[in-house]
Order: sequence, then C-alpha cells, then structure tokens
Amino acid sequence: MSKEDLVISDNEFLRQFETFINNELACIEYSQQERKIFLTKLRMPDGTEDRQEDFIIAVLAEIKERNTRVVPTSPEIAGFMRRNRRKYKDLLPVGINI
Repeated sequence: MSKEDLVISDNEFLRQFETFINNELACIEYSQQERKIFLTKLRMPDGTEDRQEDFIIAVLAEIKERNTRVVPTSPEIAGFMRRNRRKYKDLLPVGINI
C-alpha cells in the first residue's frame, strides 16, 4: 500500500483529516483560522507507524490544493516538515519557521 492508496477525507464536524489504514482510523486534528490551518494532533492506529509519513504527505497535498497555509503544532508533523523543509516551506505562513 502506498500513499496513493490513502483516501483522505475532511471530517469538518470533528475538524480532522481521516483515513483508514488496515481498517482502522488514523486522523490529524486541526483548527482553521482565516487562510491558515493548524495541525494540532496526529493519531495513528497501533502498528501503523510505518504509514505515518504517507498519511502526513497526503494531508499536506490536500491542504496545498486548497491554497491554505499550514502551522504544524503537532510535534510529529512539525518534525516531518522540518526534515522535508525544502519541499514544504511554501506551505508555511510568512514569518513562521520550523
């Protein structure tokens, strides 16, 4: 299974991006203000940590399509964006460094 196999849905009621990995729910909680989305919490089912980066990549691609900026407040997502700084720096709001 690759990141192309992940189907991301935006549960606006619960304010989280969701996908199913091995028939279990993985989610990234968020809050949105103006043209910024704060990614606040990442929850992965036990035993699916190897898919964490695929899920983050898919969610960031979804956000990029919306032309929205990302503020990663979740330590896992901030760490991922820091490790991939060049690829995702255009998603950060002006003046935000990770």
